Amino acid sequence: MGKTTLCLDIGSGTQDVLLYSPDKEIENCPKFVIPSPALQIGRRIEKLRMHGESIWLHDRNMGGGVTRFIRAHQKAGLKVAASRSAAYTMADDLTRVTDMGIELTERCPEGFEPVRLTDFDESWWRHFLEAAELPWPDHIAACAQDHGFHPGESNRRGRFNLWQTFLTEGEGRPEALIYQNPPAMLTRLRDLQADINGGVVADTGAAAVLGALYVDEIEKLSFKTGITLVNIGNSHLIAFLLYQGRIHGVYEQHTGCVNGEKLWSDLEQFRCGCLAFEQVFEERGHGCLTQELPMDANGFKPTFVLGPRRTMLDGYDVSFPAPGGDMMLAGCFGLIKGMDLATKTKG
Repeated sequence: MGKTTLCLDIGSGTQDVLLYSPDKEIENCPKFVIPSPALQIGRRIEKLRMHGESIWLHDRNMGGGVTRFIRAHQKAGLKVAASRSAAYTMADDLTRVTDMGIELTERCPEGFEPVRLTDFDESWWRHFLEAAELPWPDHIAACAQDHGFHPGESNRRGRFNLWQTFLTEGEGRPEALIYQNPPAMLTRLRDLQADINGGVVADTGAAAVLGALYVDEIEKLSFKTGITLVNIGNSHLIAFLLYQGRIHGVYEQHTGCVNGEKLWSDLEQFRCGCLAFEQVFEERGHGCLTQELPMDANGFKPTFVLGPRRTMLDGYDVSFPAPGGDMMLAGCFGLIKGMDLATKTKG
């Protein structure tokens, strides 16, 4: 019997979950879309606010979606303290955290209620799977958005330094987007990996784009001609130029900064290597990088679009795949595909 993998795509509002077993048809593998850890913990903070309790945050650097609940706590006139590790959830620069009026302390102050921050609570998951009468997995893999820790530098520029390394040192191999050892600057993913007992991790956008390659027809096409893969999330969007098992370009923008017409225009420039990093950066995006584009990629014309805001490109010359029959789980299928590609590369 093959080993099971619990795949988690952790967002700000939901976490999309696949309990994958290679011995089952993918349609028969359990799937869930449940509230995100940030929302779960936020609701606990909200209950404490309603009871007038001050809180002490501790444990991990997790998704920033919990920050709005922390600010609401302070606006209600209640005190907030945090351990240093948990404080990184709110800002890379801890002076910004103390400027918010949050005390940094490694011990819970007297009269405060402790609130544990983590993107993965093993105890919660054990209870959840037990209640669903499902087995504990052999492995856990997870993806979450991580801008990275870039002290003294723009997060957006720092993030594109990572993409530059990926395209050069990583040779643009899609499987290199799945980390066995996350770069030190990806502090959220490193904390997440520690909580899932060393399983593989990835950035949410990258995993979702990899999900498109779970569709055999798309992967096969990418070896015949260049293709463009796009994931349009609620707050971020990312696109890759893929040909013959290599990514030749990366484009990343904030979803709210573009409409369909603008995005399509950017993608057309991106495909021909004409879109400059500075243009995207000055338009409040992360940036754009392309290597020398192979002529036989034929301009990367076939375009496949995923993500909750994918209808932004409705009416344009694009396709909307549903990896494994469920677009919402594209990130989970991307984790599976990335691990499979990595195994084949090692083999």
